[in-house]
Amino acid sequence: MAQPLAFILDVPETPGDQGQGPSPYDESEVHDSFQQLIQEQSQCTAQEGLELQQREREVTGSSQQTLWRPEGTQSTATLRILASMPSRTIGRSRGAIISQYYNRTVQLRCRSSRPLLGNFVRSAWPSLRLYDLELDPTALEEEEKQSLLVKELQSLAVAQRDHMLRGMPLSLAEKRSLREKSRTPRGKWRGQPGSGGVCSCCGRLRYACVLALMPWRYALKRIGGQFGSSVLSYFLFLKTLLAFNALLLLLLVAFIMGPQVAFPPALPGPAPVCTGLELLTGAGCFTHTVMYYGHYSNATLNQPCGSPLDGSQCTPRVGGLPYNMPLAYLSTVGVSFFITCITLVYSMAHSFGESYRVGSTSGIHAITVFCSWDYKVTQKRASRLQQDNIRTRLKELLAEWQLRHSPRSVCGRLRQAAVLGLVWLLCLGTALGCAVAVHVFSEFMIQSPEAAGQEAVLLVLPLVVGLLNLGAPYLCRVLAALEPHDSPVLEVYVAICRNLILKLAILGTLCYHWLGRRVGVLQGQCWEDFVGQELYRFLVMDFVLMLLDTLFGELVWRIISEKKLKRRRKPEFDIARNVLELIYGQTLTWLGVLFSPLLPAVQIIKLLLVFYVKKTSLLANCQAPRRPWLASHMSTVFLTLLCFPAFLGAAVFLCYAVWQVKPSSTCGPFRTLDTMYEAGRVWVRHLEAAGPRVSWLPWVHRYLMENTFFVFLVSALLLAVIYLNIQVVRGQRKVICLLKEQISNEGEDKIFLINKLHSIYERKEREERSRVGTTEEAAAPPALLTDEQDA
Repeated sequence: MAQPLAFILDVPETPGDQGQGPSPYDESEVHDSFQQLIQEQSQCTAQEGLELQQREREVTGSSQQTLWRPEGTQSTATLRILASMPSRTIGRSRGAIISQYYNRTVQLRCRSSRPLLGNFVRSAWPSLRLYDLELDPTALEEEEKQSLLVKELQSLAVAQRDHMLRGMPLSLAEKRSLREKSRTPRGKWRGQPGSGGVCSCCGRLRYACVLALMPWRYALKRIGGQFGSSVLSYFLFLKTLLAFNALLLLLLVAFIMGPQVAFPPALPGPAPVCTGLELLTGAGCFTHTVMYYGHYSNATLNQPCGSPLDGSQCTPRVGGLPYNMPLAYLSTVGVSFFITCITLVYSMAHSFGESYRVGSTSGIHAITVFCSWDYKVTQKRASRLQQDNIRTRLKELLAEWQLRHSPRSVCGRLRQAAVLGLVWLLCLGTALGCAVAVHVFSEFMIQSPEAAGQEAVLLVLPLVVGLLNLGAPYLCRVLAALEPHDSPVLEVYVAICRNLILKLAILGTLCYHWLGRRVGVLQGQCWEDFVGQELYRFLVMDFVLMLLDTLFGELVWRIISEKKLKRRRKPEFDIARNVLELIYGQTLTWLGVLFSPLLPAVQIIKLLLVFYVKKTSLLANCQAPRRPWLASHMSTVFLTLLCFPAFLGAAVFLCYAVWQVKPSSTCGPFRTLDTMYEAGRVWVRHLEAAGPRVSWLPWVHRYLMENTFFVFLVSALLLAVIYLNIQVVRGQRKVICLLKEQISNEGEDKIFLINKLHSIYERKEREERSRVGTTEEAAAPPALLTDEQDA
């Protein structure tokens, strides 16, 4: 039977099909259910029984029928039972499939409150009664139903139509035909007589807008097809960081930089001349701009107001715009961090749901082979990318399957544990040594008199820290070559953990250097500006060293390997080191938001350049991993590392700076306060003096913002919700495991029942055959019996 192989697969029910109410037209009278289809088509087995009776005489009895046998060796009764099974009666009817999806389009129209088949007579409504392609060879009825399906598809939105077509178990040619026929003619709008649906121009415009919001779409497909999901996860993570920084920058520009640019303060002196070195140091002419903390006013903005050098409060003119800059500065940073936290947790939960999907199975080889192709792919270039992607996906699945079926012996595990312990000690010692080196060098920079006079000397500490961040991972990678890792996934995770410990040790030392040492040394100066410039220098130096590493670590090594060593092997893309570089840069950005509000813009420019540099180097200088592996959980791991060590550490750093550290008395919006957090209390005192109309705001601030019990209560509720969600997921996993076991048992029950029925029918056939033989012997002539005995 020349039916598409996809007919044997179950058609998944779309979310829109669940929980749909009844149609305003009684669909129970219009469309037959599949149970009725089974009953009607089972009547056709009477005709098949005539053909099966011819095979009944050829089937011989067998006493050993305890196991399931192939269909070609079954008896007539078993074949009759198999022919009447639902999978045999529905799967062979393409008309049933078209009618089924016609019903789904009707349900989607019902959800959108559209009239259902109002312009058709009842005789033209599709039904499954007495419709089977094998029993009715004429194609007229099928064409009629197909035309009705096309009309219903035209009334759907473009996204719903594509989703419906993608889920149909039809061949690619039939899907393309339905797609072409269901396209709405240009110039016809919904609601016009004779129109097929919404205007195609609007659908194409919306589709183009969606593609415009998905940058690097083709590049990501090419990377995933050639290098697999492991390397692709790095670029997807970079794209996620870009979205986080864009959201953060939008809030800071709207509520901090925008108002300050509209009402600029008077500069304390003549503006310094730019020399070009500011692009590396961040100092010079960048100091007295909106880029740094010290430029912002401590007044209620309503007019250009000079910042007094004696630290006195600027008194604005009455009747202006009541925009309290200290409160806006603190609130915007706090709200932006809160929104970033919510977005990050949501992204992590969404990635967790995609990676660790409840009920997902590891045996997805058949789905990858038969259901991975996109029927909309028509161009040669896109089809080649699709082929590469499917081939790489199959390699990853097979590598994961081989890994699960190759266990290591006990001696091998003990040897591996010993080597792992030794390498871990060396890596931890390396991280500790780097942290001590950063601390010693930072103390030397504080005590060095040349550091205060020369601007270029300020690049020394970022350069030393960047070299340590660049060289230590290579040392850990050399040590990791001694480890006999079975799984490449485990190898990447171990490398990520080691690099993460190194980054945390260095960043912790730097945070102590900035808030513990620099604040005390720079008394009487604007230490916030220095910290912001320092973080800018670290970001720039990290980018420069990344470019040098890409040039010499990948390009030069490829040239030496091909020209001198005559090898065809290219270096592999180091996922662990590159991902930790992204997390390190993002952590620096979050640490510097309070002191340099424009730092997210610098990070956005850096990420854009990093993407194109890494993509070009990857395609030209790197090769796919020698051992393919499935990076199904990589995105979740990356977001988890970004959330807890990176974002949480930056939030603790900023909370300490807001609540405990005294601001500078010569610059910034908090110059007259003991702590930055006191700006909220000053605002509350002004509200209390304003009158009883706003008296509820001080109450909210006092009992909700400053009360620790409320904070602990909200934290406890959040932890309780997280715990309940975890328990619900675990319960769903247990239920799904039980359901899978039940399905397996039901399959065994079916085999058992079929074997029992088979044995019963065979016993009846043997009894009938023996009874017929006895009757024939009794009815035979006596002379014939005598001749047979003589013979």
